Amino acid sequence: MCIPPPNVTGSLHIGHALTVAIQDALVRWHRMCGDQVLWVPGSDHAGIATQAVVEKQLWKERGVRRHELNREEFLREVWKWKEEKGGEISEQLQALGASLDWDRECFTMDAGSSVAVTEAFVRLYEAGLLYRSQQLVNWSCALRSAISDIEVESRPLPGRTELRLPGCPTPVSFGLLVSVAFPVDGEPDAEVVVGTTRPETLPGDVAVAVHPGDSRYTHLHGRQLRHPLTGQLLPLITDSAVQPHVGTGAVKVTPAHSPADAELGARHGLSPLSVIAEDGTMTSLCGDWLQGLHRFVAREKIMSALRERGLFRGLQNHPMVLPICSRSGDVVEYLLKSQWFVRCQEMGARAAQAVESGALELSPSFHQKNWQHWFSHIGDWCVSRQLWWGHRIPAYLVVGEHTKGDKEDCWVVGRTEAEARKIAAELTGKPGTELTLHRDPDVLDTWFSSALFPFAALGWPQETPDLARFYPLSLLETGSDLLLFWVGRMVMLGTQLTGQLPFSKVLLHSMVRDRQGRKMSKSLGNVLDPRDIISGAELQVLEAKLRDGNLDSTELAIAATAQRKDFPHGIPECGTDALRFALCSHGALGGDLHLSVSEVLSSRHFCNKIWNALRFVLNALGEKFVPQPTEELSPSSPMDAWILSRLAHAAWECERGFLARELSLITRALHHFWLHSLCDVYLEAVKPVLSHSPHAPGPPQVLFSCADVGLRLLAPLMPFLAEELWQRLPRRPGGRSAPSICVAPYPIARSLEHWRQPELEQRFSRVQEAVQALRALRATYQLTKARPRVLLQSSEPGEQGLFEAFLEPLGTLGHCAAVGLLPPGVAVPSGWAQAALGDTAQVYMELQGLVEPRAQLSLLAARRHKLQKQLDGLTDWTPSDGESEAKRQQRLSSLQLELSKLDKAASYLQELMDVCPSPGQL
Repeated sequence: MCIPPPNVTGSLHIGHALTVAIQDALVRWHRMCGDQVLWVPGSDHAGIATQAVVEKQLWKERGVRRHELNREEFLREVWKWKEEKGGEISEQLQALGASLDWDRECFTMDAGSSVAVTEAFVRLYEAGLLYRSQQLVNWSCALRSAISDIEVESRPLPGRTELRLPGCPTPVSFGLLVSVAFPVDGEPDAEVVVGTTRPETLPGDVAVAVHPGDSRYTHLHGRQLRHPLTGQLLPLITDSAVQPHVGTGAVKVTPAHSPADAELGARHGLSPLSVIAEDGTMTSLCGDWLQGLHRFVAREKIMSALRERGLFRGLQNHPMVLPICSRSGDVVEYLLKSQWFVRCQEMGARAAQAVESGALELSPSFHQKNWQHWFSHIGDWCVSRQLWWGHRIPAYLVVGEHTKGDKEDCWVVGRTEAEARKIAAELTGKPGTELTLHRDPDVLDTWFSSALFPFAALGWPQETPDLARFYPLSLLETGSDLLLFWVGRMVMLGTQLTGQLPFSKVLLHSMVRDRQGRKMSKSLGNVLDPRDIISGAELQVLEAKLRDGNLDSTELAIAATAQRKDFPHGIPECGTDALRFALCSHGALGGDLHLSVSEVLSSRHFCNKIWNALRFVLNALGEKFVPQPTEELSPSSPMDAWILSRLAHAAWECERGFLARELSLITRALHHFWLHSLCDVYLEAVKPVLSHSPHAPGPPQVLFSCADVGLRLLAPLMPFLAEELWQRLPRRPGGRSAPSICVAPYPIARSLEHWRQPELEQRFSRVQEAVQALRALRATYQLTKARPRVLLQSSEPGEQGLFEAFLEPLGTLGHCAAVGLLPPGVAVPSGWAQAALGDTAQVYMELQGLVEPRAQLSLLAARRHKLQKQLDGLTDWTPSDGESEAKRQQRLSSLQLELSKLDKAASYLQELMDVCPSPGQL
């Protein structure tokens, strides 16, 4: 298994921590089951993100821009930054307890990865699956680079919205539809009005299109229109892709700056005009009055020109989706660029077929729909990036040479320049020594190398590992886009290059959000470093981390305010085990996971409970204790039998959870066993037994088995606590003991099956009902220290026997004195409180001599008055929605039940007063 390589740009957050918690639990479980496990660590060079961070740092510290350095100097700065910063991720992984094979740690810019990337590029090119072409790409003007689809954030706007954008001197309004008139040539009063949200692209318009069936424009088919800015003639064309009921039904066609228009233009043989440059300024094709202006400054100038010429026809709010570069915050432009592309249709079809046939299993299965949809709509993948940090493309321009009838530049691809020169010589018919080759300055998309990570990490292309043996890969916290992008690329490239699927399953977990349901974001101040939860952090430390980040002053102020609100006193120390357990306790295969620090604190309290339980167990065992083999242990009492049955059940649930890779089943089973079965019930029940000297040998042997098996069940999720406590347990005589719990055998459910007694557990649940009834009676009558006598009475003969077997633990757990059985039909002594156990049994508690009736009646009256006021308030309140009404009804029922109990208690107290009057009444 390989860790999804995190970006080297910074530190891990809680989403990564969830990935690590899931993967490490699976890895540790497999090791304890005796499997050989290889878990490969590594990090991704994160081309765009890393370059942006280093550029910001250079400007902040030295006032130097990247282009003021040469490429080699800048790359030295990046490597220096990586060496200083890259170790932080390893430190975080170790703090999280990730049991990775650190000797195999790799980086996507390592020499081995570089060889794999080059080999993959060359093989894809030779197979005709990689080509160079001029096409529209997602372009970030702020970064001056093409970006991937996954780096384009689709931001919905409800209408007019002002945004501040990098490089633009003033805020820009979006979410507006501008109506522009295109005069009909030869008809002075005729015009076609089009609506556009992008008036800055008007200089690039080459036609106006309408639907062929739109009767409003039938008479204009084949006519020419005057461009509203240049006066040049443009054709009015018809195309069925135009939606006649949207806007005016007429659209401007700008093939160089719109993917939809590019397809439409290609169908009609229209030549594109590129009017926006790489840096986001207007090109010379726009004329002197616009050339060099920022595109959104030019927008306002174009709007003014339309008004002056009388061709502006209105402005209105228009809901829209704006493409934003997630790396820079700039609006994404679609530009025509000569780039390298990977043909994805054939490879994508194989990836889709793999899931459809069951060869590749996605878990949970609902991701299959997204998978199939994504691959059925996949386009060719632009892999060129205009960066310096990354794997430089192994392609060379043969200077002065052309191909395909001297129309296109001559490019050759090779693993080395020597190989490329040899290919160029064969292609041109000239000696290689006479040719001038210029290597492409661009680098490959980071996703290209990260998709090769599992292969390169295991030695491909020198070796082709049996990747199908991989255990399911658990991903980064992920929405479906990121999931499909990374895994999809891995499956496509892996299958193409190695001839086999890289894995047979993929395990996909939820996205971690904060307690308010918000996505983790540095600008919101809610990104949590796992180490801050593990070790705790004062508010000042959290604020310092924000200031050291790359937020601008506005973002910093917002984030700091949110941080102070969420963590006014900082973050308390919770520990690694508590964090891992809290993360795994969510149903990570379902919807988004909302995590709060209070949940992790709750898990820390659970850790403390386990620690204290083991202190009790070790004290009970003593120094000379010798454990029996598990298979020889047989219970000597019903309580011993019950706890061993609960332990076997927990082992079965844990095994089921690991096999299903649903860790919340495991955390729930372990929490219930340790807290509710062992601590709350069994340990309390056996305290009196252990206090006798000498005590029976049965309970200590049972306690040891509960501790030993329980800790081994817990170890994959809470490795540090489990290791510390397990090492303190006495060792079994004979046989070789494991040096660590992480390689001790994981309990196998079937080996503990002889302890399972489901019927006994079902019967004991009836005893627990009696315990709860006794505790409720004690609370009602304020019996804090007194130990009253108790009688149980049942109309069912079998039930009498059930209670008889557990009379001693029942009294212990109910904090009562002697517990006896009252034969059916025999009247209860007067002055005893009563509680029903269903329809067949009653529990009675002695009150006489333990309470002062008159004082208790006064207290009950005060409590009743308070509850009645709450009930009256709820009765008069009318909720506004169904959910609130359901909660109101639930609360009403609860209050009415509590009032009924108080009334019954008052009746018993009154009866007690009548039987035994107070001294003042005598």
